[in-house]
Amino acid sequence: MEEEEEAIGYLDRVLEGEEDSEPGTPTSPVPGSLFLASEKGEQDAGKGLEMRKLVLSGFLASEEIYINQLEALLLPMKPLKATATTSQPVLTIQQIETIFYKIQDIYEIHKEFYDSLCPKVQHWDSSVTMGHLFQKLASQLGVYKAFVDNYKIALETAEKCSQSNNQFHKISEELKVKGPKDSKESHTSVTMEALLYKPIDRVMRSTLVLHDLLKHTPADHPDYPLLQDALRISQNFLSSINEDIDPRRTAVTTPKGEARQLVKDGFLVEVSEGSRKLRHVFLFTDVLLCAKLKKTGVGKHQQYDCKWYVPLADLVFPAPEETEPCAQVHPIPDHELEDMKMKISAIKSEVQKEKASKGQSRAIERLKKKMFENEFWLLLNSPTIPFRIHNRNGKSYLFLLSSDYERSEWREAIQKLQKKDLQAFVLSSVELQVLTGSCFKLRTVHNIPVTSNKDDDESPGLYGFLHVIVHSATGFKQSANLYCTLEVDSFGYFVSKAKTRVFRDTAEPQWNEEFEIELEGSQSLRILCYEKCYDKTKVNKDNNEIVDKIMGKGQIQLDPQAVQTKNWHMDVIEMNGIKVEFSMKFSSRDMSLKRTPSKKQTGVFGVKISVVTKRERSKVPYIVRQCIEEVEKRGIEEVGIYRISGVATDIQALKAVFDANNKDILVMLSDMDINAIAGTLKLYFRELPEPLLTDRLYPAFMEGIALSDPAAKENCMMHLLRSLPDPNLITFLFLLEHLKRVAEKEPVNKMSLHNLATVFGPTLLRPSEGESKGHPTLASDIWSHDVMAQVQVLLYYLQHPPISFAELKRNTLYFSTDV
Repeated sequence: MEEEEEAIGYLDRVLEGEEDSEPGTPTSPVPGSLFLASEKGEQDAGKGLEMRKLVLSGFLASEEIYINQLEALLLPMKPLKATATTSQPVLTIQQIETIFYKIQDIYEIHKEFYDSLCPKVQHWDSSVTMGHLFQKLASQLGVYKAFVDNYKIALETAEKCSQSNNQFHKISEELKVKGPKDSKESHTSVTMEALLYKPIDRVMRSTLVLHDLLKHTPADHPDYPLLQDALRISQNFLSSINEDIDPRRTAVTTPKGEARQLVKDGFLVEVSEGSRKLRHVFLFTDVLLCAKLKKTGVGKHQQYDCKWYVPLADLVFPAPEETEPCAQVHPIPDHELEDMKMKISAIKSEVQKEKASKGQSRAIERLKKKMFENEFWLLLNSPTIPFRIHNRNGKSYLFLLSSDYERSEWREAIQKLQKKDLQAFVLSSVELQVLTGSCFKLRTVHNIPVTSNKDDDESPGLYGFLHVIVHSATGFKQSANLYCTLEVDSFGYFVSKAKTRVFRDTAEPQWNEEFEIELEGSQSLRILCYEKCYDKTKVNKDNNEIVDKIMGKGQIQLDPQAVQTKNWHMDVIEMNGIKVEFSMKFSSRDMSLKRTPSKKQTGVFGVKISVVTKRERSKVPYIVRQCIEEVEKRGIEEVGIYRISGVATDIQALKAVFDANNKDILVMLSDMDINAIAGTLKLYFRELPEPLLTDRLYPAFMEGIALSDPAAKENCMMHLLRSLPDPNLITFLFLLEHLKRVAEKEPVNKMSLHNLATVFGPTLLRPSEGESKGHPTLASDIWSHDVMAQVQVLLYYLQHPPISFAELKRNTLYFSTDV
């Protein structure tokens, strides 16, 4: 992986959001938790000790990788020196000394540090001290200063030698880095350019490690003053070389001779000539450049082709009412996007199986290639949020993004640069060529953001359900109509998953709303705070939606290391002076869908459907009939009905009222948010002691849906319905007809039959607990195999002509077998 640490493990994920914290301040120890947020006030010394060990273990693992990288860099140095004195040298002695300057010294320093630290971590107890090791490491940073001073010329020399000498080019393009001891991968191939950046990357990371260790070390611990001293030395060192540490700083000059820095880059989907194109967009200090990667022959350096550029002095964001409607790009139907996600998940499972059985590398590569193609298609066709920029000299450009957070980041980065005194200019063909040529070296985002580009040792993310309570927000300068949205990453891009209600005319909103968000390999949660706009003239003509103002945004990492926790974790996220208070907890897919039979015979939730219908003397439970009636009365045209999360506290209130058979049920239903009513219906089916389509018939449903012959499938699937107990069958048919009526409004509510099958399939149909225990698999395998089949079963019945209970029971022509 270029210019990044391959496997930093637990530690660096902890560090991601902590650079802005005040260094050297002792805080309470933090137990390992699901979320990377410190829980102030926790005083458990044992947990603090465990945290220090976790931090050190993660750092030790990354230190091993770093030493292996330095070894790989040093490996060609000896043979290159040996040939330097022959009649046919690959490089001269001077070139070798320039390229590999101080690498040997850095290697020896870190090898000694690793060998000293390793036994301390392996034999960990409360008496272990290691502050002196970090203090010694910090005192040797002068070697890094020499390396940094030489870094730019080392890179230039390596590049020149690579261009002029084919033998060195081959060596520098594929250096073999030894894998960690516990890794299945014996070696990985890395370029010399990437490895030469590792010491620079490492010195920055080591400073963050010290910060984190200090944070979890009590002030009276003997290590504390030593770590504090090491951190002070490291921070002073970093600030002294700050201008030299990044090779991107002065790589390009403007027409006026000033330094042109790369500020931001990333992959965006552009609408060009009526179709979607993936572009790599580069934001420099004075220009926005849109490029695409050229196709090049084997062995040739990759280059970008500039599609267009706009000087920031000429760039404007048109107001919503000023935009002209663009040529329509037909959105891909949701069910096609969901189908593709299922395919990707199935391929992931196949890759895991091949690796587990030590299958052929060719087969794995073929699967990975197919996965990349599918993920690329998803990345290209999922975004729908318009981001338009306009050149004052005439032309407009339209990007489609998947996340409002991302749109806001690009807009803010550009507007910040525009506050400077910028002048309009036109690049000559030579200047444009130089600028475009620099993009390949300067880019910070190297790979298209798809999961198939991840290294095997990177976290696969979380699969299951994230429960989030958005409590309140403070820090607004004046009263406004305020709400929040929640985004999580899924399949390489972020999507909006939940939205609070609008709190009107306040500077201190108190939402206290709970949401359940499905995670599909997610690693981050984003919270955005908006001011609601009710002015209908502020409509974005690219998507006919009113544009609300983002007041603040923030992001938190989700830690897959501790998914077993059942406790709520409260945290505060700061954004532009605004503080949003929220709580989170995670439940795996297995835990969230686990059915625990209720011993009670009163109420309706968790009680067998046959017991409820017998007690009520009804064919379909009252809760099912009333929720469906209310949805059809006022929610059938609601965008995302059954997909959008209802407020959890409202759902729990409805659950309590139905369980108590309160006489105020109908009044409460008529006043309740429609998404809460839809959520109550889903919760009822989820909490049945066994799924509606029964544990006993689950294997037969799986076999039936897999049949290829249409007639055989029809007979089998109808026979399975006839095999259901009457209360289950009648309720299922009642729900089926309702979902079909919801799907008839798809042009308005955006809920297709496939969307509805995706929402309800895993709730109505699920293997028994005993059966799922017998097949231990990865969370992603469970998600892809079981869910795909469950969705297909429900979709089969939704797409089938109307099914009558009486006809089913009367018809004896169906294929009959023991099930």
